[in-house]
Amino acid sequence: MNSILSKSGSQIGARPPVAVELSPQGVLAAASPGPGKPPVYAFEPLPEGAVVPGIGEHNLRAPELVANAIRAALGQVSPRTRAVTLVVPDTVVRVFVLDFDSLPGNAAEAIPILRFRLRKMVPFEVEHAGLSYQILVETKSECKVLAAVIPGPVLQEYEAVVRRSGFEPGAVLPTSLAALGAIDSAEPVLIANLSALALTTAITHGQDLLLYRTLDLPEEPTHRLQEVQRGIAVAAAYYEDKLGVRPRLLYYAGIGAGGNSTAEDFARWIDDPELAVADLAPLPETGAATPLGNLMSLAGVVGALAGA
Repeated sequence: MNSILSKSGSQIGARPPVAVELSPQGVLAAASPGPGKPPVYAFEPLPEGAVVPGIGEHNLRAPELVANAIRAALGQVSPRTRAVTLVVPDTVVRVFVLDFDSLPGNAAEAIPILRFRLRKMVPFEVEHAGLSYQILVETKSECKVLAAVIPGPVLQEYEAVVRRSGFEPGAVLPTSLAALGAIDSAEPVLIANLSALALTTAITHGQDLLLYRTLDLPEEPTHRLQEVQRGIAVAAAYYEDKLGVRPRLLYYAGIGAGGNSTAEDFARWIDDPELAVADLAPLPETGAATPLGNLMSLAGVVGALAGA
């Protein structure tokens, strides 16, 4: 699963061999040193309130601090290019799986059709939003499309801070969509990505995407836990409905209970004895230029590099 967000819209394409993820916790950078070599990672923390993700403007409340953190993190991984894949929080992008009878093969003709379809589906102006799409399934009578859209001012804000750091945003991806690139399986896969603000669940089946759902979470711990458990239960039920079998394994990325980010923590949190949980992108034993801590998952940048 790959997507590139841009003003004009685009389909799948090769991405830079460098990725940087922005979150309220900090900046995570990753780069591929060369063919056959494992990626190198670095993390720079940010003060609380520096990044406030959302579809409203002014996500970056301290752009100079964020730019400095991007520059420092990327400096630790020795990128081979100035172009980077920028991974942004799920809550700033809206992702849809849309069905059409057909869609023009030319992006210039397809984009206006997608904008028209999305006009009543998102709470922001679509005409100047960043929009990307990928055809998942296409037959003579059906065209299933993955579309991602981000408000234009928000996209400009994130791209501007990357340029301020001395780099160029070659691609932009929401973290969960990026994380899907870390999956290499023809079999159905259930995924959950938890952030401080939202839970995203997804089901992939080869190159098809059966489910992609982002749920905003309440701050109150008890209500937050209940919403996470409900979100996983809904995704598992959808998996069973679509595939005729209950899922036995969930791949997890993100921040778990108490700020921890391991599969074991999340398994205890959701408390479903019939659903095993595995890390989508485990922390590496080598290749970390700075301490990665336990506040961020590598899944977004790992998946982003998979499309390089």
